[in-house]
Amino acid sequence: MEFSITSGNPAKQGGLCLVVGVFEDQQLSAAAQQVDKASDGWLSRWLERGDLSGKSGQAQVLYDVPGHRSERVVVIGCGKAEELDARRYRQIISNTARTLLDIRIEQATVYLTTLAVKDRDEIWNVRQAAEGIMAASYQFVQCKSQSDTPPPALTGLTLGVSRRKALSGAEQAAAQARAIGLGVALARDLGNLPGNLCTPRYLATEAETLAKQYDKIKTTVLDEDALTELGAGALLSVGRGSREPTRMMVMEYRNGSKKQAPIVLIGKGITFDTGGISIKPAAAMDEMKFDMCGAASVFGTLKACAELKLPLNVVGIVAAAENMPDGLATKPGDIITSLSGQTIEVLNTDAEGRLVMCDALTYSERFEPAVVIDIATLTGACIIALGNHPHGVFSNTDDLAKELLDAGKQSFDRGWPLPLWDDYQEALDSNFADFANVGGREGGAITAACFLARFAKKLRWAHLDIAGTAWLTGKQKGATGRPVPLLTQYLINQTPTD
Repeated sequence: MEFSITSGNPAKQGGLCLVVGVFEDQQLSAAAQQVDKASDGWLSRWLERGDLSGKSGQAQVLYDVPGHRSERVVVIGCGKAEELDARRYRQIISNTARTLLDIRIEQATVYLTTLAVKDRDEIWNVRQAAEGIMAASYQFVQCKSQSDTPPPALTGLTLGVSRRKALSGAEQAAAQARAIGLGVALARDLGNLPGNLCTPRYLATEAETLAKQYDKIKTTVLDEDALTELGAGALLSVGRGSREPTRMMVMEYRNGSKKQAPIVLIGKGITFDTGGISIKPAAAMDEMKFDMCGAASVFGTLKACAELKLPLNVVGIVAAAENMPDGLATKPGDIITSLSGQTIEVLNTDAEGRLVMCDALTYSERFEPAVVIDIATLTGACIIALGNHPHGVFSNTDDLAKELLDAGKQSFDRGWPLPLWDDYQEALDSNFADFANVGGREGGAITAACFLARFAKKLRWAHLDIAGTAWLTGKQKGATGRPVPLLTQYLINQTPTD
């Protein structure tokens, strides 16, 4: 989808479709007022008939509005003006996207971006509108022999701002939105693919494809022989019960100075998780194809980074395995040796994500990184603690946690901080190894993060638990592409200013 920016009078915009907002009690937005003035009050008179009250979720398509050059005017209900905050604005954009997709319009000019949103500006509005409409246009039809859903007709949007001074910032915001939208779509595609297609080897091929698409990315794939020689015993232990070989992919995006220490992103790539010998219940096990959404977010973020040509050095590491029960599978009680040399008693083979991630954390040290951020659908306990709205954010450095939380607020891809106190570490005590891979039921998301922290002592490190945010269930079942917006915003914020 292509975006352009305008600061012109909405009443003078031509084309197929113009979108303006109306608040409750038929209160016209500033853009709608200009349309009403050009139509000699026609819009106000139409509203008085009561077809649309302005409540959020309402939409109406009007044709042949007097004094107007657009073929259609779409009026969107925006709720109460004084209650318009970031969440409600995103709901308005979602309603707008559904309406535009339903009428199968190819081009539209949207002036909802000029609405006054609490604690936000028009630049933020533009980016959220562009991202939201791209996300709403997403379809996953790769695995259908015949799709009864036609591809979206919408290919271009013009987004309005109220002042010419905002044009440059809005154009930059739209460019960021497009790059993030492409990254989110890639992450969703990978997450939505079934486990028989999206295997560790498939992810390795995708990593190589990314390097072919962008000359600033170099990909290295480590197979099982290379991982064995390396000593990545924790990662290899997870895939022992599978006929699908384990892989580690390293994607290096180099567009910063040679002296610039890289930011490392590590993604959990469990392409299917049965739980292994500690097998999961059958209900909803199909959703365990989403257990590689941390890896998918690394792919998506690197794509967005490359699209924006950010002057940074970023390394993406994906630790990929399939967790299956088999005669060779790791058993509860087995003791494995990680890449760091630390030994781990595996009490539960369904706590496998931390095993692939710990070796990737140790491997990241060779890049002498400025920051390491790992992203994983790590624990159901995080869903119990936080639900499905924020990512769980852990860090051994307070300012890094704050930077990620701030990026989440900016992008509205929010996180919430959880503690990493030493008090929780003793839950991992083992009589037979250096420590166990699980603690008790209490504070499960925290003890999982504490496990990873033992492998990040040399690093400025953060961990995002995205178990509750990486996919939706029910009728909307599918990958969300989160936290690509948060991670990309974080990288944008790290861009050198000199």
